[in-house]
Amino acid sequence: MKRVLILHGWGGSDFPHWQSWLAGEIAKDYGCVSFLKFSDIDFPNKDIWLGELQAEIAAFAPTIVVCHSIANTLWFHLCNGGGIKELEKLFLVAPPSFACDIKELESFFPCSIPKKLYAKEALLVTSTNDPYMSQDEATELQEALGIEMKILQDAGHINTTSGYGEWQWILEEIQK
Repeated sequence: MKRVLILHGWGGSDFPHWQSWLAGEIAKDYGCVSFLKFSDIDFPNKDIWLGELQAEIAAFAPTIVVCHSIANTLWFHLCNGGGIKELEKLFLVAPPSFACDIKELESFFPCSIPKKLYAKEALLVTSTNDPYMSQDEATELQEALGIEMKILQDAGHINTTSGYGEWQWILEEIQK
C-alpha cells in the first residue's frame, strides 16, 4: 500500500492549496496519507522542523514523499544527514533558490545539494516564472541531483496564488 507523506512549505498549504486538495483526494479513496503540519509555519526553524519530520517518518513510514517550497530544502538537510529508508517516489515541487535570503527562512541556509535523495524515483517540478528559483537555477539543481525535471509554463511558485488548487496531474503521478 502506498503511504504518502505531504510536506508543506513556509506559511503552510491549507485549503485551497493543491497539497491540501491532494491529501483529501488520497484520503477519500481510503488511501494512506499524512499531511504533516509543522510547528510555527510563519517563522519556521530548520532544526525543529527536521525533528518533526524525523518523528513523522519513523511513525508513518512513507513510501512516497511530496515536498513543496522550503520542504524541499528540509528534505535536502535530512538526506545530507543520511540513514533514511529509501522511498519509492519523491516529488520536489518548487524548491527555493539556494541563495534564498528571506529572513524567516534563514535557518534553512546554507544547504548542500545532497549526493543521495533516498528515493528509487525522484522528480523535480519547476515553473518558468517561479519568483523563488530561476529556471537556470532549477536546471543546475536538476543536473546536480541527476533526476528528471518537469517544467510548468508560467506556474509561478506552484501554489494557490498561481492557480494550483485542484491539480489532477500530481494525483495521477502518485497513483501510478
